Amino acid sequence: MRISRIGYQDAAEPLRDLYDRWYQQRGNVPNMFRVMAHRPELLRTLERHFHCVMQTGTVSTALKELLAVRVSQLNHCEY
Repeated sequence: MRISRIGYQDAAEPLRDLYDRWYQQRGNVPNMFRVMAHRPELLRTLERHFHCVMQTGTVSTALKELLAVRVSQLNHCEY
């Protein structure tokens, strides 16, 4: 069984603001965020966590993205 991803057109209005921001920043809305949209309160927590991990610190965002892809490969899962 798979958990569906909530598309923009099916997202509640407050979530559309988040979707808009991610699309503007990244050019897409990551699938993990679209799945978590089933639980908006958890999605907001995930968004804050993701921001702290990806947008702060001395390691570049590009390198963090590459590391995420490599970890996904090592775990045999789709990124």
